[in-house]
Amino acid sequence: MTTTETQVTGALAALAAEAYVFAYPLVTMELTRRQMTTAGSTVPGSAPLNVFAHMPVTPDASFEGVVSPNADTLYSVAWLDLSAGPVQLSVPGTPGRYYLLPLYDAWTNVFACPGTRTTGSGAGEFVLVGPGWQGELPDGVERIDAPTAMVAVIGRTQVNGAQDYPAVHAVQAGYRLTSLHGVVSGAEPCPGPLDLVTAPVDQVASLDAAAFFAMAAHLMAANPARPADAPMVEQMARLGVVPGLPFAWESLEPEAQQAIARGVADGLARVQAAGRRPRAEVRNGWMTAYDLGAYGTDYLQRAAVTVVGLGANLPQDAVYPMCRVDAEGEPLHGGNHYQLHFEADSLPPVDGFWSLTMYNDRQFFVANPIDRYAIGDRDGLRFNADGSLTLLIQHASPGEGLESNWLPAPKGSFNLMLRLFWPRPGVLERTWHAPVVRRVG
Repeated sequence: MTTTETQVTGALAALAAEAYVFAYPLVTMELTRRQMTTAGSTVPGSAPLNVFAHMPVTPDASFEGVVSPNADTLYSVAWLDLSAGPVQLSVPGTPGRYYLLPLYDAWTNVFACPGTRTTGSGAGEFVLVGPGWQGELPDGVERIDAPTAMVAVIGRTQVNGAQDYPAVHAVQAGYRLTSLHGVVSGAEPCPGPLDLVTAPVDQVASLDAAAFFAMAAHLMAANPARPADAPMVEQMARLGVVPGLPFAWESLEPEAQQAIARGVADGLARVQAAGRRPRAEVRNGWMTAYDLGAYGTDYLQRAAVTVVGLGANLPQDAVYPMCRVDAEGEPLHGGNHYQLHFEADSLPPVDGFWSLTMYNDRQFFVANPIDRYAIGDRDGLRFNADGSLTLLIQHASPGEGLESNWLPAPKGSFNLMLRLFWPRPGVLERTWHAPVVRRVG
């Protein structure tokens, strides 16, 4: 191979890597959608297209289906197909209860979020319309234009312990989806595997270059990239990846196929490496990510979030600082006693609610004698005389009269996640930070 040929194939491989990173969320969303909407799927949250699946309870310590489970909300999940026409989303009144229904496009961006923060606590009627749709909508509805035909809803409704389940179930029953034209889907079948068992991220990782870019080209027709992505879409055309056209892999020269395959392998390695090193600001031992939910042209960040946790919230709705070390920089361990102390004027600033969740070193809940996996402002916390708050983090009970502020830890390593729902400007402007976790005794 001549120097010129080497340069050409090298450039082709580099372009394929960039294109892979760009399209990774789109392909992952499709494989997730088909797994969760196919009859016979046992994946939690599965349901037919345009139908909600509601989680009836929060997980306990036996649950290991999803890392970093949530003890604060009950999930309501749905996958929409707007290719056949608009879908109406109905929500009930939720006075005194925080909820959010983030709407994700096929590229994992949150493009709208009906909920307490944005649309209030009253009942509402919304109609989602896909790209290019024209027509009349019913009276009394709010139109939401979706940038792609594929839409995911990952709703969260505040729950205040097991005794609150019936009230939350009533709210969930009020979340309804209605296909206005009576047709669920008008989409042409997309190439690619149908696997109801293997995790979608593992399915994507196993796709070869031909299969991956064939799926991307097909999906981009009904799920167009945003105008800001035009330069990348133009570059992808040089690979033969054109929205709505078959990817003619077999017509490529062997050298081009090999270069593109190398690029795909490199792109996957980049995504996985970025997922292992989350982008976050570190203050007082807490790692906080702020640039989630809407990614602009930061394609690597978008892909990195997809590989570790598809469906991130906008920071305006929720921010989740995580802590693995104490004030001395030492890893948190159940052999020690810790305190997290909030001064009276520095309690977590939220308009929704907040909680502190305990995870073991595998990111799952920790079994404990009081079945408490998180503690927060909805619990019967005991404040100090000056209005400050001290949370006790340790394996053994702190004793009678002190358990109201106790978050049980495992015997071994652990980490903490502070969930801030509907954070106030101090969080978003990065002027408020969680205090250090101090080892005591």
